[in-house]
Amino acid sequence: MGGCSSCQCLKEKCDPRWLILFVIAVAMIVDCILFTVVAPIAPAILYDTEYGKRNTTFQNSSTSYAVSSYALLPESSSRKPYLDQIINTTERPGNKGECYKGKEYIHNENVRVGLLLAIKAIMQLLTNPIVGKLINRTGYDAPLFWGFLIVFLSSLMFAFSNSYALLCVARGIQGIGSSFTTVPALGMLAQVYPDDAERGRAMGIAMSGVAIGLLAGAPFGSAMYEFVGKTSPFLVIAAMALLNGALQLCVLRPTKLSPTAIPPTPYKNLLLDPYIMVTAVGLCIANFTFGMLEPTIPIRMMEIMCAPRYQLGLAFLPSVITYFIGLNVFGGLAQKIGRWLCIMLGLIILGISTLFMPLAVNIYGLIGPTAALGFGFGLMETSVMPLMAQLVDLRHTSDYGGIYAIADIALCIGYALGPSCGGAIAKTLGFTWLAIILGILNIAYAPLLFLLRNPPGKEETMPVLSQEEKQEEEDL
Repeated sequence: MGGCSSCQCLKEKCDPRWLILFVIAVAMIVDCILFTVVAPIAPAILYDTEYGKRNTTFQNSSTSYAVSSYALLPESSSRKPYLDQIINTTERPGNKGECYKGKEYIHNENVRVGLLLAIKAIMQLLTNPIVGKLINRTGYDAPLFWGFLIVFLSSLMFAFSNSYALLCVARGIQGIGSSFTTVPALGMLAQVYPDDAERGRAMGIAMSGVAIGLLAGAPFGSAMYEFVGKTSPFLVIAAMALLNGALQLCVLRPTKLSPTAIPPTPYKNLLLDPYIMVTAVGLCIANFTFGMLEPTIPIRMMEIMCAPRYQLGLAFLPSVITYFIGLNVFGGLAQKIGRWLCIMLGLIILGISTLFMPLAVNIYGLIGPTAALGFGFGLMETSVMPLMAQLVDLRHTSDYGGIYAIADIALCIGYALGPSCGGAIAKTLGFTWLAIILGILNIAYAPLLFLLRNPPGKEETMPVLSQEEKQEEEDL
């Protein structure tokens, strides 16, 4: 009884829209933390569980034995080749101290890790149209609450999975939970903030929740895995999911079904709209780029830079910091200078930053390119979601379940193809060619965003019957 009265008091003292925005931001944070925790530590999990703990010793630990063996060799010219072999196996461009054994195993992990990360996007892609249709029947509150339950289940499964197959199942469940979180969350915001300027600011705050999740996830997961254990980050995320569920019970109405009053625009009409498609493809390419880099950068760090496990997540720290800055700086400015321009500039910055990735020989060399990557991604994301709602308001009916299902489908296609294709390309052609392909793709597509500079509204056509009646009157 006391809990219910506290919730009622909270609703009376605060603007209901701000409470909804806060709940959505927390849901985004939890979903994104789970999303980013998996990527940097997945190679380490597979390396430790499959390659074997007995093989995870660093090469520097065997250096002392090698040097002592070298000292026992007789004085002769044969000692120099042996010393050269020691130096060549212990020194690397990025880190001369520590390096992993089993380089061939790590290199071959590209495809398997890419597939593991892609499963989430594939399941999310398949679930999005279902969620969009479901929202028309139930409203936004209930699907969002179901998303919390699924994310909570996925977190627990990640914590106690000890094989590649179970990790894939947990990742797939996570994709379903993300679909039930993202689509109703963005649709609810578009509905409660009908004014375009307020909507842009609200979505910028909600996407800041995404940025916080991205900011915390990778370094948090890597540090917890290294110093506490594999289950620890996922158990913390499960506890955060429970907190989010309690907030939803207080603020939203997950037990009451509220079908949308406005007739939804059919998916076919939305998909055939060229302006929506240009926006969706741009979103897909940006996430395709991030999806390709997410599994391949940690593997490159293990393979080339000999980076310890805690650094695998820290490599993404500059990108999420600048992503957060970009969301807050350009949230209000995008409406003034044009959201289409922000998206176009974001894609160009993404392309340029990706081209500089292969030049890094240690984690410090990644700071500049990854910071620019996050800034470009934030510049684009702060504009693309409000622009989607604006296009629906301008050219179709103001029902947001379908349009954000399409936006999330575009995002998921990028994340489904990105990790799987990125791992295969990195294994076959190398990371350098992967970065070149991604950079050219982003820069080449960017000029198409100029088409969104001034999209037309709905064509006001007179019904055929009325035209015929008017013609008859004129004839008389």
